[in-house]
Amino acid sequence: MKDKKVFKTQELVLKVNPNGYNPSELLLGDWDRYLDILCTTRTYQKKAIQTALIYLFGGRYKSIEQLVEENYKQNAELQERYKSVSEYHKKIQLPNLRSATLDLATGTGKSYAIFGIAQLALGMGFVDKVLVLCPSLTIEKGLTDKFNELAANANLSNAIPANAKRKTVDIIDATTTIKDGCICIENIHAVYSKNQSSIQDSLGFGKGERCLVLSDEVHHVYNGIDGSTEEAKSIKKWKDFLLNNGCNFRYLLGLTGTAYLDNEYFNDVIYRYSLKDAMDERIVKMIYYTAKDEEQNQQNIKLQKIYQEHQRNKEINPTFKPLTLLITKDIRLAKQQFEIFCEFLQHQEAISEEEAAQKVLVVTSAKDHETNVKVHLPNVDLKDNTYEWIISVSMLTEGWDVKNVFQIVPLEERAFNSKLLIAQVLGRGLRMPLGYTNATVTVFNHDSWSSKIKTLVDEILEQEVRITSSVLKSGARADNFHFTLYNIDYERIETLKDTKNTEVFDYSKELIKLQSQTTDYQSVTEYENINGEISTRSYKVRKDTEPVRKIVHKIFEEFKSRRFEGIALKLKDREYTTDTVPKDVIERIIRNSMTEAKIDGDELTLANKQTILSSFNTLLRKKPKSVTFAKKAKPYFEIQTSERANESLSIGALRRDTTIFHTINFATEILHEDTNTIFEELKGEREFRGNILEKNEYFLKTPIDLVFTSSKPEEDFVERICRQENAERVTAWLKSRNQSFYEIEYSLTRQDSTHTKKQQKFNPDFFILVRQDEIDYIVVTEIKADGDDSDENKAKYKYAKQHFIDLNVMLEAAEIKQKYLFHFLSPSNYSDFFGHLQNGKLIKDEFISELDNLLDANTNV
Repeated sequence: MKDKKVFKTQELVLKVNPNGYNPSELLLGDWDRYLDILCTTRTYQKKAIQTALIYLFGGRYKSIEQLVEENYKQNAELQERYKSVSEYHKKIQLPNLRSATLDLATGTGKSYAIFGIAQLALGMGFVDKVLVLCPSLTIEKGLTDKFNELAANANLSNAIPANAKRKTVDIIDATTTIKDGCICIENIHAVYSKNQSSIQDSLGFGKGERCLVLSDEVHHVYNGIDGSTEEAKSIKKWKDFLLNNGCNFRYLLGLTGTAYLDNEYFNDVIYRYSLKDAMDERIVKMIYYTAKDEEQNQQNIKLQKIYQEHQRNKEINPTFKPLTLLITKDIRLAKQQFEIFCEFLQHQEAISEEEAAQKVLVVTSAKDHETNVKVHLPNVDLKDNTYEWIISVSMLTEGWDVKNVFQIVPLEERAFNSKLLIAQVLGRGLRMPLGYTNATVTVFNHDSWSSKIKTLVDEILEQEVRITSSVLKSGARADNFHFTLYNIDYERIETLKDTKNTEVFDYSKELIKLQSQTTDYQSVTEYENINGEISTRSYKVRKDTEPVRKIVHKIFEEFKSRRFEGIALKLKDREYTTDTVPKDVIERIIRNSMTEAKIDGDELTLANKQTILSSFNTLLRKKPKSVTFAKKAKPYFEIQTSERANESLSIGALRRDTTIFHTINFATEILHEDTNTIFEELKGEREFRGNILEKNEYFLKTPIDLVFTSSKPEEDFVERICRQENAERVTAWLKSRNQSFYEIEYSLTRQDSTHTKKQQKFNPDFFILVRQDEIDYIVVTEIKADGDDSDENKAKYKYAKQHFIDLNVMLEAAEIKQKYLFHFLSPSNYSDFFGHLQNGKLIKDEFISELDNLLDANTNV
């Protein structure tokens, strides 16, 4: 079975016949030296200019439709994309004209191509005027400066052939009359502004027939733009101006580095120099985007990593000032992020609010940011300029000539929800700094967005074949990592407790179950470039905490405003009803809870703070229904890891969710011959490099040839358990099957009118063996997403917890030196879990996860 058809972008480019012109009329050979000087070693610019001129003025093609018909007959990809030529014609954006698009990746010098096309078209006499349209004042200024520089270049002027019909050009804007020999550069807003533009006077009433129109950033013409500003309204009318202006334009050429209509590639592109081509040839920076990150959902941790990456860029690029670009979806959020980030910098660098504001530049189309765009942005690369951080809106990022961007941070997925936006956002960091030939830019995106970035690279189709994971029968990993597990079954008698309102809240034990916490730790982020090469970086981060005294004060203030109305809070020393609970009593409960959870110091993580606040907020809740069972345990029985049955997955599943872990010895370890052949092929495919991960054979301490993980939390857990500092503490481990291996029975009440009980079974995800002092500690983990406290998980936790208590009692009575510890675990606690593994507290049963607390029915007792 094949997935949906994916079209390779390069095969959608319309080919202009390079011999489709008369050399005695289109004198490209005479301008060869001029183009060599203009383009230097950038041969793609020269080819783009030549292709455009052959198409526009070679005489072979009278319209875009004619070029389409010629390509459609010869291109199977186009035939599959469009059922007929007539269907293709209906999708053309600027029909019945000599219109087309040049796709030149951002940062590769589109302005040189625009100038070259304009100069040659005028110089050879095919047109009398050139109108260059762009979407903003920033781009207009950049083009004007560049064109004036090129027009004044003596080497270029001297290279203009003697037979040229026009040897000089004038660079103007639309505030003056557009005369013959002029290149008029204007932003589209000026065409519709209340101030009189010369365009209608100079080109109206059919006078545009001998005018070449070049639209820079032409994706705006096809996509439009969000917003209701005057600039946005003008851009929305751009296409209408080209088609229905009364000027009778015949030659319309667009240029862009983002030739996408949302996710569809333009159907009128005649030349493409892709982002990948530019990176491979070192024309622009290589992009590394975030493929995996351990804790991106925590805002403060994310900001710490972004800051440390910025400092790293400053250290490895000491000769100039690296910049970090933060992207938001709109102006309101840009202003909001400015406040958030300045506050973060104040705390991080111990500086004043004014000093922080001098480091963060907001660039939007808002009027209060006009000075930033016109004055500060052009100088932001300079080392003595104070700005290091730029906050911008995703759709308003073209036209910057900033070369020192080394980190890009999309702050919302909105910036990455189409190929167009991906290319635009990434394009801001592509320009190569002067003197560099091998620079990189890091994109600190949310790792769940990484698959969208991969769409910039050719997508790969795969067949629906399956790969099998098997238990190892021989070899070092089989010899060292197989182990024995014990399990039990039960006979159960169900008993239902009646529900009643609780009148006295018994806090006499003065304990709230807190999760184990680690405040300072190393967090890893994995970056991948578009060639599939991986770069892993470690950051030292600190969780947000709050002093106990502040938490006590908050609870005390809430108690002051609460009326108990006869409901009592029973503590160790007395009962409280309508009067306020003293601060020292509240602090005593919190301190007792911290001691129980082995938490030192005077600070609590925000997760533990929330647990405490939630515990006190339950005082007026009703006691929920509860179901208890009288149980009779059957004799325990053994389960060997060597008996775990095989499991398989499809290539489609691998592409979507699954990750495979293996060692360098996979060729001799994989038991299924078909799997070995398929696996060898997949490892070479770029699409699957992020889903097939090789681990050190001494750290992948499991007796399975290929380890499958079916979710991101599972993948991250395996990645961590294979790190040296953790692997050295583990004797062996096993990833269970989803069924028919180690089954634990649980009971779940149906949430319908029947409220009947349903008996079910589940297999915990991981069994981790830690052998110490001649005792086998088996740490059993069920992996879930953060905060997943569903009714099903509550039932699983309740029954599994009791299951392992019963099992431990039976094994101790039988003098079997094995002890089981069970945890529900989610990514937010991975650092704490493995920290407790390393310091020995895990097997001392001194670890409690956030999910353990959420799912425990007796959390507040």
